[in-house]
Amino acid sequence: MSIEITKVTARIGAKVSGVDISRPLAAEEVAAVREALNVHKALVFDDVRLDDEGQQAFARHFGELTTAHPTVGAVDGAPHVLPVDSERGRANHWHTDVTFVLNPPQASTLRSITVPPYGGETLIASAAAAYRDLPEPLRRFADTLWAEHTNDYDYAVPDEEVDEERAAQRAEFTSITYRTAHPVVRVHPLTGERGLFIGGFAQRIVGLSAGESRRILDLLQAYVTRPENVLRWRWSQNQLVLFDNRITQHYAVDNYDGRPRRLHRVTVAGDVPAGIDGKESYSIEGDASHYTPVLTAA
Repeated sequence: MSIEITKVTARIGAKVSGVDISRPLAAEEVAAVREALNVHKALVFDDVRLDDEGQQAFARHFGELTTAHPTVGAVDGAPHVLPVDSERGRANHWHTDVTFVLNPPQASTLRSITVPPYGGETLIASAAAAYRDLPEPLRRFADTLWAEHTNDYDYAVPDEEVDEERAAQRAEFTSITYRTAHPVVRVHPLTGERGLFIGGFAQRIVGLSAGESRRILDLLQAYVTRPENVLRWRWSQNQLVLFDNRITQHYAVDNYDGRPRRLHRVTVAGDVPAGIDGKESYSIEGDASHYTPVLTAA
């Protein structure tokens, strides 16, 4: 193999070269990419020559795919591909993909389709580095907490900015209500690392009031988004980013003056999260079986 892994920052992110992801990968190549993902959390592939089918084929090396989204429509003719399009809204809020379901995706791929002439970066944060940064008393406290995640709110658009079109998008996003309780500290099933499993869909700490929950979540979230823990990626044409959705958060920066920006997302089905005591997440409301199978750790 000639795969090369080059770190982008000290705590998160690496560029991968020496592998052609437009063709089927050998088992040892898949293992090398998986190991790099475990270590670096987010991997960048330059000059990829992929269409939607090729992106799906690459993602399938890491497990069975989810459909595009539990409630939002897919690309026409490609039920596993979600258009991340500035015309359909902007996810300028920290989140981990689809944590409001019982088993969120284990990994996400984003491929550049239309890149604005400036701005439009994607920020990706290491939840593992955030957990390691916590002072010991706060770490012990976080270890005991569970949070309720839900899609029943709009995570990108303030109420005062909702026009008729965005109201329709919000209605689609919340057309099925999901509520799931996850451990605030998730143990990664492959590496054993602990990470803060929170983000924008985490709306309440189990057993606490909304106000108390918000103060605690904001405190923990501040560790996730420390600049040292964040990769800021400026997109170019024909790039693909693969990130570990079990132990990262991301944010699409809205700094491109409304210019066209489009990525395509394909996600790999995940396992049910577990906390430090081995207790697994549990569903409160909403059936996502049409969106994702429940997998054992992979």
